[in-house]
Amino acid sequence: MVVTGGVNVFPREIEEIVATFPGVQEVAVVGLPDEKWGECVVAVVVPRVGVELNLADLQSHVEPKLARYKQPRRWEVMGSLPRNAGGKVVKRDVISQVTSEG
Repeated sequence: MVVTGGVNVFPREIEEIVATFPGVQEVAVVGLPDEKWGECVVAVVVPRVGVELNLADLQSHVEPKLARYKQPRRWEVMGSLPRNAGGKVVKRDVISQVTSEG
């Protein structure tokens, strides 16, 4: 769960909407520390092979489907998401990779 501005935001809801965008292979939504909001919503997307995602179009895709406080404030593109031996996305590692890049 991400707590932004004192409101609980469930990543799964955002991930399901982002995943419907053409060209998105997979997505992970995490919260990163934010001075103003406590945490900000960050969406990390993996594009399908051969697709270059337009992040402005992706933002436009989610705007009518999500309340403003649930919309990602930051988008990141990765080649793949870190997974454990069971194949589950390790969000702690996603956060580490995003914070080390930006």
